Amino acid sequence: MQRYFLEEVYEPKERYEAVGEAYHHMIRVMRMSVGAQVYLAFQNQVTIVAEIIEITDDAVQLKEIAKELQEKELPVAITIACGYPKGDKLDLIVQKGTELGAAAFIGFPAKTSVVKWDAKKLVKKQQRLEKIAQEAAEQSHRQVTPSVELLNSEAALLQQLSQFDAVVIAYEEAAKQGETAQLAKILQQIEKGSRLLAIFGPEGGFAPEEIEQLTSLKGQLCGLGPRILRAETAPFYLLSAASYQLEFL
Repeated sequence: MQRYFLEEVYEPKERYEAVGEAYHHMIRVMRMSVGAQVYLAFQNQVTIVAEIIEITDDAVQLKEIAKELQEKELPVAITIACGYPKGDKLDLIVQKGTELGAAAFIGFPAKTSVVKWDAKKLVKKQQRLEKIAQEAAEQSHRQVTPSVELLNSEAALLQQLSQFDAVVIAYEEAAKQGETAQLAKILQQIEKGSRLLAIFGPEGGFAPEEIEQLTSLKGQLCGLGPRILRAETAPFYLLSAASYQLEFL
């Protein structure tokens, strides 16, 4: 069954309306007709099974059949912050990170980032990534679509650190030195409903001054196992580890 995100908060109604992109996909792409059923996901993490009861020239009218009861979101809201990597790696991080349960994504220009985007390029790139996140959320049956924010300075990232309950920095040097306990400790101790920020460097890693700044603002260094991971692989490792610890143990 197809899943669609509506830009509204759920409240009981006799009928719900799908317009715009959702309408186009239901009618023009999927060729749905009256009687077809879909999932409708709302902004307050409520998802329902709904049946099409009427189709007009620009809207689909649906009625609620049942609520989706299975919880799909990680019990801790994990934001993935990445120093801008090369090429389309950020596309992959957002797509697969959404499938793995990330609550949000932040991109920032780290000191070793090769990519340089001006304000106009940042706007277009963010719009593209938001679309990728939405499609991945629909495909993976998420109850929310992760937010995407592309920053024009590293200072803007530092200003946000105080908003989180815990901040971890995936640091290559910590992994090389055999650090293996910090991530597990944080995931074991963090409370449900908390906000966790996980920060990853680009291909060149973090500069020493960046590590100094991050750790001075409550960031905790952690290794991600004995192997050195690519910039686009490390976020998937952390999200998978978080899912195992928070959802299976």
